[in-house]
Amino acid sequence: MSVLSGYRVLDLSIAMAGPLAAMRLGDLGADVLKIEPVTGEWQRHTSAGGAAGQTVNASFLSLNRNKRSLAVDLKSPAGRELVLGLAAEADVFLQNYRPGVAARLGLDYEAVRSVRPDIVYVSMSGYGEDGPYADRPGQDLLLQSLSGALYSAGRAEDIPQAGPYFVADAITAYSAFEGVLAALLHRERTGEGQKVEVNMLDAMIAMQMQELSVRTVGGVAQTRGHGIHAHSYIRAPYGIFPTSDSCIALAFADLGLLAEIFGDPTLARWDAERDGFIHRDAISAAVARNLITDTTASWLERLGGRGVWVGPVNSYADVVDDPQVKHNGSFVTYRHPTEGVVTTPGFAFRLTATPARVERGAPTVGEHTDEILAELGLTEAEVAALKQDKVVA
Repeated sequence: MSVLSGYRVLDLSIAMAGPLAAMRLGDLGADVLKIEPVTGEWQRHTSAGGAAGQTVNASFLSLNRNKRSLAVDLKSPAGRELVLGLAAEADVFLQNYRPGVAARLGLDYEAVRSVRPDIVYVSMSGYGEDGPYADRPGQDLLLQSLSGALYSAGRAEDIPQAGPYFVADAITAYSAFEGVLAALLHRERTGEGQKVEVNMLDAMIAMQMQELSVRTVGGVAQTRGHGIHAHSYIRAPYGIFPTSDSCIALAFADLGLLAEIFGDPTLARWDAERDGFIHRDAISAAVARNLITDTTASWLERLGGRGVWVGPVNSYADVVDDPQVKHNGSFVTYRHPTEGVVTTPGFAFRLTATPARVERGAPTVGEHTDEILAELGLTEAEVAALKQDKVVA
């Protein structure tokens, strides 16, 4: 039995952060009902990278495994009543509407709590449920930018570059996942449900615990240099350096050891801990000047063999073929009813007694409508009538 078997989650979220949080609960065995519009959730129609798929695109497929789909019109009174009926038997209710939308739909915390007093109600937003930014669009790039993270890497003369993945969405999803588990544990101990509020801005700030504390506690300015450097609060050399055939990642190297390996005595005059911040650009330039003279494979062997912290800079093609990734089973492969055999990232952690697993692939729109409504106690005739009235699909 999986660790969350017996728990039911109503997932009314869209895009990435909410669906990813709900999927992680499903991976641990929760019965996740994806409540989506009769035309399908937004992410079904927005394919990342143009990966449209046969029926289910890669974006939706990657964020919605281990869920059942109920396609319902929440703007109709009948649709709202169906969802409240399901909420009365649910443990977790998760939504990431813009502030005020849940209330207009009659599905805010108070409404849901009226039918299930001990519900764990998760409200996710971009900036918080109120305040000066509450109505702004909570999009990943905008939150990366607002959170201050982008000024911790790169060169002073270049404009900041965003992370090449949806880091704000991902960290918010895991914050919600963590909040749900904490709230469920509290309910197990006390019988009391509660509202869990998660916003992308707070999640991004909390993720930078160390960096922002260096600024707020240590008073150290977030200053970028002019040379290769990956983090303004870490001493040089630290970053991605070009080699004669590609590039290499190098971190926290002892400068005396580098001077010996490179045969470059200029590096030996600096002490990394003492000079790594003050002479950051000069140190990085000296390291770069040496690394460009040989291949990545050669440096990985020469430097790595002496204990220097170096590593390859992988593409996605490299990642899926990496021997450690294969050893870990970092990806899962399963058969999807419309997309065939698919391979996607697996699980972020392992439980020895109750491991996560893929029980079902991402659903097609309303694939489980009949099944879910039957569980709610509706007859075939009642379901047919709801379909005729376009309340469900």
